[in-house]
Amino acid sequence: MPRKPARMYRKVEGQIYTRREYMGGVPALRVTQFDTGDLRAKFALELSLGVEEAAQVRDVALEAARISAVRVMEKAAPNEYHLKIRRYPHQILREHKMATGAGADRISDGMRRAFGKPVGHAVRTEIGGELITVYTTVAHLGAAKEALRKASHKLPCPTRLIITERAS
Repeated sequence: MPRKPARMYRKVEGQIYTRREYMGGVPALRVTQFDTGDLRAKFALELSLGVEEAAQVRDVALEAARISAVRVMEKAAPNEYHLKIRRYPHQILREHKMATGAGADRISDGMRRAFGKPVGHAVRTEIGGELITVYTTVAHLGAAKEALRKASHKLPCPTRLIITERAS
């Protein structure tokens, strides 16, 4: 079945569902790396994407945001940044798969309030929570801002940029 639109999973509803040992067939996590760039260097600036409203962010959106930010930073400042995904997608999303197509209207009523099968992962964010952080030098501040701006377009919730100077 094709993937559903992100707006179906954006709202934070119900109890959190994270215990993988009790369920079978959970799909693999789509985020491939949580830390990229130069992991050992100390950088003067810290730029973060802060979330402005509570939402669920799917792992595919988080990975798309990471890829677009890394692409900008690699082009502008190779090995002079450290990008970190700050939240791990623990929440497991479930979906009650319904029959679709011609003649499916008779059986589409299905079970009311069905539990559903696991279809993916998500991060539950609260207001002010930080999703992605880029550590870089003052010389590459513009590139880091652009990287996080492009990454924010991939996320389903409004974000703001938080810039912090770090003591070196």
